[in-house]
Amino acid sequence: MGRTSDDAPKAAAKRPGRRRRAPDRWAPRAEREAWGKSRREALPRAAQAEWKPASDRPDPLDVLRASHAGRLRDLVPIKWGRMAASPFGFFRGAVPVMALDLGPGPHAGLHVQLCGDAHVRNLGAYASPDGRLVFDLNDFDQAWIGPFEWDLKRLAASVVLAGREAGEREARCRDAAETTARAWRETLVRFAGTSVLELYRRPVLRHMNRGPVPATLARAARETPARAVAKLTHEIRPGARRFRKAPPLLVPAPPATAKRVLRALRAYAETVSDNRRLVLDAFRPVDVAFKVVGTGSVGLRDWIVLCEGPGGDDPLALQVKQAEASAWAPWHRATGIPGHEGCRVARAQHRIQTVVDPFIGWTTLEGRPYLVRRFSDHKASVDTTTLRGASLLEYALVCGELLAKAHARTGDPAALAGYAGTTDRLDRALASFAVAYADQTEKDHARLVAAIKSGKVRAVAA
Repeated sequence: MGRTSDDAPKAAAKRPGRRRRAPDRWAPRAEREAWGKSRREALPRAAQAEWKPASDRPDPLDVLRASHAGRLRDLVPIKWGRMAASPFGFFRGAVPVMALDLGPGPHAGLHVQLCGDAHVRNLGAYASPDGRLVFDLNDFDQAWIGPFEWDLKRLAASVVLAGREAGEREARCRDAAETTARAWRETLVRFAGTSVLELYRRPVLRHMNRGPVPATLARAARETPARAVAKLTHEIRPGARRFRKAPPLLVPAPPATAKRVLRALRAYAETVSDNRRLVLDAFRPVDVAFKVVGTGSVGLRDWIVLCEGPGGDDPLALQVKQAEASAWAPWHRATGIPGHEGCRVARAQHRIQTVVDPFIGWTTLEGRPYLVRRFSDHKASVDTTTLRGASLLEYALVCGELLAKAHARTGDPAALAGYAGTTDRLDRALASFAVAYADQTEKDHARLVAAIKSGKVRAVAA
């Protein structure tokens, strides 16, 4: 039987002199595709299926405890509770575990700007500067430069877990993971022939009229800034609102703390463009509150600043969110990464999204780096309970295409397409990995549930 190109590493390992350097970005497309194809010698596409926990794999709960260093200890039980709610909930909060699982392993050596936490709930709707609703990747706390597989494997595993949580049968969950990988691959092949300018302004529009995304966009349309603010505040007099008290999830800041947060916003204003500063100058901050957000972010310091425009009926809420180091950072030495973690997140968002929050920036507060962005401007994410049947497959398609757009914008689409190829070999391999890693996540989740029941971990019900 003839040997396929994916069998090449066995022979190539004996010929170290054949290793080639990557062509530069201005090399002909065919040359860059050929180099990407040659990376199958470093890691065959079929080998992307492999997942087996290392014999010395640390206890995932110990990995998570270590990642909580520096967080607000009284809030960590809330994170444990949210992770214990389901295997998918565990997955959302366990980026450090997956980074430890994948980081030391082999990869093809094709690097991109990683979202870092690519999963089905970290894509969503939000408003563009001109008020249009768009749908894209929208969480970059764990962003890093690294192998494309880390993003794609995390996304595919999340599709399986979300499908299982929605009650979908196992065969359909696997099909959805394979659909994610196929959409990523086929989109990369298309983008390999797209001009740079077209790629940077090109949105993914497939989601606009079918599948679960239209319902998400409809919810986002209703989630106006005023409505989002109203949920967190109460009216103290006509036209004036202040944050309500709902501890521990929402707590108005003491005056001294509020002053420190507002002082930090002065430095933030220097990180946005002049035309956006003109808009910011039209608002005045009137209140500050601490808010618990997300799953993986619980325990980090997160402040919401309520601002009023002229007349008091034009609210603007800014989120000032502590930014910590990416869990992927120890596993790939990347150049050009900003030293300020908030700047790192903001830069990744600019690199990945076609349309970016115009108010995104960064600052430092009490020696800690923070990301600053607009809070809840028409934002909404998919309802995972609806990810069944055709909806699961349609959403998997959208996820794969949007991740491919991100990787094409920040990596070499021709090299990525050359590695991925035109057959389904990579798709099937990644689906196998996704199922295996979803199984591992369920075991890790069961370990957390058992630790909570035994009293070894203190958790607050989600």
